[in-house]
Amino acid sequence: MKILSAAAAAALLALTAAPAMAQQSTPVEEQIGAGGRPVGANWSRSPVYAENGMAATAHPLATQIALKVLREGGNAVDAAIAANAALGLMEPTGNGIGGDLFAIIYDPKTNQLYGLNASGRSPAGQTLEQLLEKLDGATALPAVGPLPVTIPGTVDGWFEMHERFGKMPMADVLAPTVEYAREGHPVAPVIGMYLDRSLRAYERRLETTSFEFDNARATYFANGAPKAGDIFKNPDLADTLETIGRDGREAFYQGDLARVMVDYLQRQGSAFTLEDFANHESEWVDPACASYRDGFELCELPPNSQGFAALQMVNILKNVDLRQWERGSPEVIHYITEAKRLAYADVARFYADPAFSALPEELLTEEYGKERFALIDPENATPEFGPGEPKLEGEGDTTYLTVTDNDGMMVSLIQSNYRGMGGGLVPDGLGFMFQDRGELFSLDPEHPNAYEPGKRPFHTIIPAFVKKDGGPFMTLGLMGGGMQPQGHVQILINMVDYGMNIQEAGDAARINHDGGRQPTEALTGPAADPLGTLNVEPGLAAETVEALRAMGHDVRVVSNGIMFGGYQAIMRDPETGVYAGGTEMRKDGQASGY
Repeated sequence: MKILSAAAAAALLALTAAPAMAQQSTPVEEQIGAGGRPVGANWSRSPVYAENGMAATAHPLATQIALKVLREGGNAVDAAIAANAALGLMEPTGNGIGGDLFAIIYDPKTNQLYGLNASGRSPAGQTLEQLLEKLDGATALPAVGPLPVTIPGTVDGWFEMHERFGKMPMADVLAPTVEYAREGHPVAPVIGMYLDRSLRAYERRLETTSFEFDNARATYFANGAPKAGDIFKNPDLADTLETIGRDGREAFYQGDLARVMVDYLQRQGSAFTLEDFANHESEWVDPACASYRDGFELCELPPNSQGFAALQMVNILKNVDLRQWERGSPEVIHYITEAKRLAYADVARFYADPAFSALPEELLTEEYGKERFALIDPENATPEFGPGEPKLEGEGDTTYLTVTDNDGMMVSLIQSNYRGMGGGLVPDGLGFMFQDRGELFSLDPEHPNAYEPGKRPFHTIIPAFVKKDGGPFMTLGLMGGGMQPQGHVQILINMVDYGMNIQEAGDAARINHDGGRQPTEALTGPAADPLGTLNVEPGLAAETVEALRAMGHDVRVVSNGIMFGGYQAIMRDPETGVYAGGTEMRKDGQASGY
């Protein structure tokens, strides 16, 4: 071994230390920009192409599990369930079997779209008056503890899809996740950041709110928040999934698992009973579609989800040709923002569990879209939009995934625990957290979304599907609370109006308008934030940002990507059958095929 002189060693130390010191003073992303590409936008990367099957999820290992199931003879539904189970383990900040699920499935045998609403309900034996008594004067449901918990719908959703379309035994579908839960997997970087963020949020709430967090701490944070590269294990979840795979949905909703959950919830002060779990069921629903232009149609699920908000935006925006301006122009951003605000004024007024409140059918007509479009001032942001008067005919964290197979089946699936990782409650020894979706109920008894016994709350999570010339074309989803409908529309605009490929459409800078009247607010009285905030990513030019401010928008430039959602999509060439996949640069995910 050669020994350096003291002088040489000092010089070498200076050379090696200099870059580190420079990085400490200036973040590396500000020291150097993106490289070039031989084709496509410099800020994007290539879509993934494959012929036999494809998966796009928020974690590379979940994508690999989906492809493994496809290669072993499963179809797209089997693979989607397998990937979703894996994400509940690997991305617990976004989803898990304590939450709800929605899906759109294209079945090539019948050439039809099937929608599944697998969302849970409130306790059947608890009235609004009883809930208000427990809230002790609070004006909204809390984000943690037993009161915002609704029945977890995901497991029932898995079995509904599997019984109708699946091929492999459920035990085999869940087996890869059972193995990873026992043996461990390395934590991904963005998920590690969200785990740290979640732990800090729970600890802040514990300073002012009393709720059981010991189980969650032992399950997820025994040594603090896991960091990128740390091996994370969840043997309790492995046992739970193994039981579900062996004994079926009854184990979760009627058997030993149900008894553990109900006993735990009741100890926390919840009104849930075994009958509530035993009576839970998912619902098959009909997706609705709105035509945009050039033969493209966007398809979404009905309430209690917010999917129809995206269709309302499409029906508003089809009245102006955005292609007359550049994609990053203030005019395009202004119209998208005002269309979102108009649609969400209706969301806040009308969207709720349809079993309790009928949705005005006129909301999705082109005529109504024209009426709402006429309210947009092309030069200025309108200070406040109210809901329309259609005629009656009768921080949320989420994961989205999509899988397609060699028969042409296409699955668009979204799943969530809602805010953060959920409400902080982990039932004894089961390895998952309950969702806090009930936080989205209104406490105004006159509101369609008011809390009632056995009711599903307003839901933010929405899968999407795109048709071209009447045939199946693309699955897509863009997770992230109120970002989702406006994100779906931005992807559509990027591809249809501006010719972006499936990867560029997701990588391009987004906007996220936040605020306006909310589905949790009272029907009467002023909105808490009528104008709202227009959050934009740094990819928008400074001149555009200033022009939007001059138009009256409250614009905020946000650079960390957190509030702009997580995108996955798969497109099928109608002539060759070749799949193209895109995934989200703001997450850890991967699109891959074979």
